[in-house]
Amino acid sequence: MAPGPSTVVIMRQSMRSGRRAGTAAVLGNEVGWLSWSVAAALGLSALPALSQLAYDMLRLAGAAFLIYLGVKALWSARRGEHGPAKAVERAPDSWGRNFRLGLVTNLANPKAGLFAMSFLPQFVPPGAPVLSTLLLLAVVSTVIDLVWYLGIVWLVGAARRFFSQPRVRRRLEQVSGLMLVALGVRLAAESR
Repeated sequence: MAPGPSTVVIMRQSMRSGRRAGTAAVLGNEVGWLSWSVAAALGLSALPALSQLAYDMLRLAGAAFLIYLGVKALWSARRGEHGPAKAVERAPDSWGRNFRLGLVTNLANPKAGLFAMSFLPQFVPPGAPVLSTLLLLAVVSTVIDLVWYLGIVWLVGAARRFFSQPRVRRRLEQVSGLMLVALGVRLAAESR
């Protein structure tokens, strides 16, 4: 539940385009988390842990994606795309686009895969069937994550009128852009 790239993207989409967009980003994020968790249950997420090259490629791709999102947000804030006239001209983000954004944000984060691989197995009781227990834990952790993020979407949606003010929205774009760039740079600079 610690704030990271997924939290920033989900909050940003909820502020920019409303609860529907935030919910789509959450669902995409959860499909990504479930994918990492199922891969961990099947032993596939061990590949980035075993291969430094695979981990580095995934890490750098994820970092580039986060930096891209951050620069895009900063550019949007700089261009001032938040005035009343601009809001009317700008078509709302599609549900599919927000879903894909949440999905790619999660899948491009190698830390999510390593976390799933190291976190979930510690809860398998001795003597329990490993695969089915890990799959159950994957579903349970996804549901917990889903409830958490939908709560965030709901809270941001409740304050959306405040967040929609052009001046506030521009600052939020700047802050979210800087956070995404910083998270991307941090991810790129990490060795493991």
